Amino acid sequence: MNPIVSCQLRLVAILAVGVLAGFSAQAAEGQTSGLASAVDQAWRLNPQAAGLDAREAEARAAQDLAAGLTPEPGSLSIGNLSDRFNRNQGRQEFELELAVPLWLPGQKTAREAEAASQLDEILAKRAALRLEVGGELREAWWALAAARSAKLMASRRLDTARALESDVMRRYRVGELSRIDANLAQTETHAANAEWVEAQATLLQAEQAVQTLTGSPAPMTLDEESPTGRRLIDESGDSAASHPLLAVTAAAARSARARAKVADESRRAAPELALRVVRERTDFAESYSSSVGIKLKIPFSSGSQVRRQSAAAQAEANQAETDLLRTQTRIRLDAERAQRNLQSAERQLAMAHERRQLSTENLRLAEKAFALGASDLASLLRIRAAAFDAEAFLDRQRVARAAAISRLNQAMGVLP
Repeated sequence: MNPIVSCQLRLVAILAVGVLAGFSAQAAEGQTSGLASAVDQAWRLNPQAAGLDAREAEARAAQDLAAGLTPEPGSLSIGNLSDRFNRNQGRQEFELELAVPLWLPGQKTAREAEAASQLDEILAKRAALRLEVGGELREAWWALAAARSAKLMASRRLDTARALESDVMRRYRVGELSRIDANLAQTETHAANAEWVEAQATLLQAEQAVQTLTGSPAPMTLDEESPTGRRLIDESGDSAASHPLLAVTAAAARSARARAKVADESRRAAPELALRVVRERTDFAESYSSSVGIKLKIPFSSGSQVRRQSAAAQAEANQAETDLLRTQTRIRLDAERAQRNLQSAERQLAMAHERRQLSTENLRLAEKAFALGASDLASLLRIRAAAFDAEAFLDRQRVARAAAISRLNQAMGVLP
């Protein structure tokens, strides 16, 4: 091979490796976290997050109602009785009644606990939904990183194939190589070009996926995360910091228990205390007289209705408790699996480095042998393909390790 062409190829390889190495170095140097900023953008665009503010306002209004002096607003009624339409002797009666519902024993405390648990559940849902948005963006983020890596490798292969084709065609025209060698070089260029076109389409799709979530194009540098320092969740569900999914499930269980308590304390409708004021006269000759009275209204309780409400609330509470236990187990197993996957990715990355070193040495020797005429083009292309595969595998493992770190943080409930 022409020494000038060979030097150019090595220069392209060195520059490409430098770019790939900079991918990890930039993250290690602690540059600004584009992933954290992208999660904030995705959160602002998430349709479910837009409704949480209204849900929180609803929960706070329920707290205000539970803290009130009465379970429901009072009522005012006004009545009039007259004989104007029959005898018309001047009989008039005006009645004013102010009625106020009363709390049942234990009902106010149960309602306050229910309102507090409802607010806690809304706040926990906010954290859990944000984690879900972060997980979706993390997957799209590293899919884009893999697509960019594949596009870079495809571009390298195409540039190298074109340079090799140019050298082979030159030597074919002067009679140093055969027509078969020229066809092989052209075939390699066509295959590299097809791979580049496919990589370009995959990259466009990955970029659009990130932009759909964040509303803006992804940054040029896709930074890595650091592994979380949290320990795994044990069998009891305890952890160094509460997992958002575990927190929202526990909040839902507390809320269900609070609703069951409200159902137990609300075995009848609220009693009602009323103040009555009556002003009346019997005919035109008499003056008005006034009277004041108190009325207490106590509704009866329906046993079947109470059992239905209590059974429904208790069933919901039992289901929430079971869901809490299942969530604890699922989070622990997901975290363990994510840690094992990260360890596997790190081992694969170490082996990829060794494989790349061996293939690079083989390629250097094959290029020298081909330039001296001691090896044919088919052997060089085979060794070059192995070198490209090793380089591509190394780059994929870099991305896979970064994605495994993000999945571990996701499993532990840690946002970027």
